[in-house]
Amino acid sequence: QVHLEESGGGSVQAGGSLRLSCVASEFAYSSSCLAWFRQVPGKEREGVAAIYRGGGRQPYYTDSMPGRFTISQDNPKSTVYLTMTSLEPEDTAMYYCAVSSGLTCHVAKWRDSSRYTYWGQGTQGTVSS
Repeated sequence: QVHLEESGGGSVQAGGSLRLSCVASEFAYSSSCLAWFRQVPGKEREGVAAIYRGGGRQPYYTDSMPGRFTISQDNPKSTVYLTMTSLEPEDTAMYYCAVSSGLTCHVAKWRDSSRYTYWGQGTQGTVSS
């Protein structure tokens, strides 16, 4: 059973930064797509970014946050990161990491949360004005 554990959330003021981490206990797929989603109460879970485990491909980002968020990975540590800068109050959300097969890392598929089998418990990011 794959276990994902997020950390790094917290409270910051607008303009600040947070770096989220997600450590995976193992990877069930020979190739994997690692993603970050976020959700606020009453709204659907929104894809933030995704990256193909092992690299070799450009990561994917949602268009609504150009240049402010960066997804990266440390394969020996089985860890994926989300670095968030120039944070805005609208970025306040619960942030989740998720893992799917590598086939999900496609421009037309990565935002579909139903494609992800494994999810972490989430880490809260709160941005105050």
